[in-house]
Amino acid sequence: MSKPSIIILMHYLELGGAEMALIGLLSALDPEKVDVDLFIYDHRGPLMRFIPEHINLLPEKRDYSVIERPLSEALKKGCFGTVMGRLLSKIAYKRCFRSHHSHEDDISYYDYLGRFVTPFLHKISPGKNYDLAISFLIPHQITRAKVNAKKYLAWIHTDYSTVQINPVAELKTWNSYDHIASISREVAKSFLTVFPSLKDKVVPIENILPVSYIKKRADEKDVSNEMPADLKLLSIGRFTNAKNFDNVPSIASELKKHGIINFQWYIIGFGADEELIRRKIAEANVKDKVIILGKKENPYPYIKACDIYIQPSRYEGKSITVREAQVLGKPVAITNYPTAKSQVINGKDGVIVPMANEECAAGIAKFILDSATQNNIKNYLQSHNFGNEEEVSKIYDLIK
Repeated sequence: MSKPSIIILMHYLELGGAEMALIGLLSALDPEKVDVDLFIYDHRGPLMRFIPEHINLLPEKRDYSVIERPLSEALKKGCFGTVMGRLLSKIAYKRCFRSHHSHEDDISYYDYLGRFVTPFLHKISPGKNYDLAISFLIPHQITRAKVNAKKYLAWIHTDYSTVQINPVAELKTWNSYDHIASISREVAKSFLTVFPSLKDKVVPIENILPVSYIKKRADEKDVSNEMPADLKLLSIGRFTNAKNFDNVPSIASELKKHGIINFQWYIIGFGADEELIRRKIAEANVKDKVIILGKKENPYPYIKACDIYIQPSRYEGKSITVREAQVLGKPVAITNYPTAKSQVINGKDGVIVPMANEECAAGIAKFILDSATQNNIKNYLQSHNFGNEEEVSKIYDLIK
């Protein structure tokens, strides 16, 4: 009897929370139980080499590989349909947000990208019919239209109560799926405030953490020369509006007012907001306190070396890096974004601090000075088992 077949679609494997969650899922899928094909649009990113051997990586397709590459590169490769779809998506997206007088948002843009690019893309494995097709990241139109499968599963990775979208247009896409995976109860709750009619499709499936991988990689490098401060604070993430790194300089400046002096706040990541963050560092006069370390293929030695991990986000689904820091036994402080309580049990495995800069700094300063709470959290983290590979059984249940 043949094993059930699954195909999973993903953009690329750069450093990021969704990418790490995918590596965790791939590692947990049992090759004795399922055959898994993985289709990566663009074969780039440092995590490509961590795709498990039992996963069948499908060949890259040229028209998919340039969906998020510069338009000039797409034209050089002769992908005129992809270019046309991208141009149409940008025009429609700009028009919509001008007419609604709302701010632009990356999450919403991907819906437009999916709608306009999908018709120009070739089918994936056209001669094969899978038992389950998984769209791991937006835009979800592509998997639904370009893969033949008996069932379809789309993943939610963000807090939909905080992003600007066109719910009428997006409902059609979400409704075309048999199941929708939510990484936490709070993420599901916020999603259903926007799409209440989809309640029966939502399945809770937590991000699967590759715990042994995290601990092994944390020992690969000594980073003491890069993080020499007496008190080492650390944040990791893409340089986007969601991560709120542009407010770190102001928060760091406020920390000094609370008597926190001998510290440095290191930021690992990359992205479009880097220039903004550097400008804010200069404006707040904290060049000696806020240090951008840039993109790191292996962030785990830096987490292991820090004293406190801080996630200052404006919004999150469920931050992978917070959980990774907890796996490595680090006290964490996160801002009180809408889904924060599904991420941290305040005072037990971390602390939740206010979002506003001054109050945020006061909360972080209090945590820094409270060694008893830090030690209690460390003791809890060291005794807690963060392995959750059993979550993969929910995938198997969908194809029974």
